[in-house]
Amino acid sequence: MVRDWAAKASPEEMRAMGLPYPVLARSYPAEFTVDERYKAGLPDLQNGPESLIKGAHRQIQHVGISNFALPIRYRRREGGEVQLETSVTGTVSLEADKKGINMSRIMRSFYAHAEESFSFAVIEAALDDYKRDLHSFDARIQMRLRFPMKVPSLRSGLSGWQYYDIALEVIDRAGQRLRVIHLDYVYSSTCPCSLELSEHARATRGQLATPHSQRSVARLSVVAKPGATLWFEDLVELARRAVPTETQVMVKREDEQAFAELNAANPIFVEDAARLFAEQLLAEPRIGDFRVVASHQESLHSHDAVSILTEGPTFDQQSLDPRLFQTLFHIG
Repeated sequence: MVRDWAAKASPEEMRAMGLPYPVLARSYPAEFTVDERYKAGLPDLQNGPESLIKGAHRQIQHVGISNFALPIRYRRREGGEVQLETSVTGTVSLEADKKGINMSRIMRSFYAHAEESFSFAVIEAALDDYKRDLHSFDARIQMRLRFPMKVPSLRSGLSGWQYYDIALEVIDRAGQRLRVIHLDYVYSSTCPCSLELSEHARATRGQLATPHSQRSVARLSVVAKPGATLWFEDLVELARRAVPTETQVMVKREDEQAFAELNAANPIFVEDAARLFAEQLLAEPRIGDFRVVASHQESLHSHDAVSILTEGPTFDQQSLDPRLFQTLFHIG
């Protein structure tokens, strides 16, 4: 229909309709290069005027990018380094009268420091860079990784690599800096009630019975005090002192028997687990506020037993992420 109309229309009518359409190139111009003048003329809607804002003119507390991956080098407590794939999330605050931010600046700021061995000072330097580039007041960096530690078996003399899910955060809010470490610790929990009932059946009726145990996960979130180094290995060993029934890597028959004995010596409810972790965290002078979230993924029930224990104002909150406990499922 348009072609039929265009064949009969006058030049004035064609121009009024914005016709004819320009003939556009359909092949990629591999030889085309840009200069500073060309770049300066490119549209930049994110830095457009306040009139382009859609919705409520309100400050956004966090806006940025999530889950871009980088190989980062981490130091080991005993010396040396290990390079690990790390998922990075970077966000800044956005004032109510600003349209948006240039997301790539966060990545560019972090890439400028990606070759340095990890330390909180390096993260803070990257955070300072993109705060300055984006003219923002508050900012946050989070890094997620799986940290390997070689763990000996209980009796056979074998050893294997255990991987620990760890997340690191640097939070800059109102000029105050906070360093947070999150560790997911996976362990076996034997129900004390089930253990006693099983022993009762053996003693009173000669009935073979087994107590129920389950794979369990505790997420320890701690504020690292400035001026002291809290190694990943330190936090893992702290968790292991609190609840020694960590899941095993290399297991022969003698190890499996030892693990059964270890569980029988350390039966715990989910309430016990939270308090045992808290006891160790309270005794560590390099740790300030903390939160313990524990989930015992029941073999007796079709639901889980969970608990949360917090110390200090950092993690004290009324509302919880509706899927918080679901994130504690450990996938091998």
